[in-house]
Amino acid sequence: MSLRADVRCVAADFVVEASIEAERGRPLALVGPNGAGKTTLVRVLAGLAPIERGTVALDGMVLDDDTTHVPPRDRSAGVVFQDRVLFDTMSAIENVAFGLRARGMRAGEARERARDLLRSMDLEHRANARPAELSGGEAQRVAIARALAHEPALLLLDEPLSSLDVRARTDVRALLVKVLATFSGIAIVVTHDPVDALTLADDMVVLERGRVSQKGTVDDIRRAPRSEYAAELVGINLFTGRLEPMGDGAARLQTDAGAIVVSCPAELDSAVEDVTALLRPVDVVLYPEQPSEASARNVIHGTIRSIADDGQRARIRIEASPPLIADVTSGSVSRLGLKEGGAVWASFKAVEVRLVLPS
Repeated sequence: MSLRADVRCVAADFVVEASIEAERGRPLALVGPNGAGKTTLVRVLAGLAPIERGTVALDGMVLDDDTTHVPPRDRSAGVVFQDRVLFDTMSAIENVAFGLRARGMRAGEARERARDLLRSMDLEHRANARPAELSGGEAQRVAIARALAHEPALLLLDEPLSSLDVRARTDVRALLVKVLATFSGIAIVVTHDPVDALTLADDMVVLERGRVSQKGTVDDIRRAPRSEYAAELVGINLFTGRLEPMGDGAARLQTDAGAIVVSCPAELDSAVEDVTALLRPVDVVLYPEQPSEASARNVIHGTIRSIADDGQRARIRIEASPPLIADVTSGSVSRLGLKEGGAVWASFKAVEVRLVLPS
């Protein structure tokens, strides 16, 4: 089973032109910054928005093209939006059973199926609660159960965790990992959160300004992001600029934001434009003061913009020339006295920088 979509659509004067493919058993993360067109594309896949041209096909069946439009009710699709959209006047179990009843299932059978789903979501004890009585995490689990109730071929999750608090987000994310592992259809998760993308999906499509800037497996994109947004998403330092040989096996990469020293490729005998360099955050070493005996070719002074600490590892974002991301242990944050707004020195070796030369 597969989904193929190659479409052009217009929403409020914003044009989305995208081609995506998703396979059964391989959840796809559709990622991009706010305003990239992710929700517009999901609405197209769900049949809630028209296409200007192109084709949407699910397992070989055309859902949209120049002459065909299968309405939402006739698509085997379950959709979960970030705002949950539950029926306020119905209980949790009635919300889950609603789609089944609309498809003609007998009341008792629909209710039993809904109860089984709520049990799998650890919500059987909240079956009779109305949406106003549910927490955000509980309501989202009800929405997920409702989307799964009719066993759809296509499951669309549009920012399913973005409106939840930290604890609820963690709980629902863990639930989704289990749901997607056993889901027999095609699943697409829309998100701008790297944790969601990296934990929930096998494949990824990066959408920027209404266009696909990169697609591939999650591991492929982690190893070689092709845009600043993708690099930021997967937590990789990415630099692009002019590469100039320096001699002694070294080269200088001159970017708009500053220069770094890298190992010179053997085949490089003159300057090359549009070279991309990748540096893992774990290869960036931090110092509270300028290091006097650093062996690294790159030693950069900067200001700490943010510290994201999960108790074991901390991600440090540094305003510098060029800007850097560093990953250190949580203990190093206190040991080095790192604080947001504070000064810091960062170093990394030329050999740690991986180059991607233009083809």
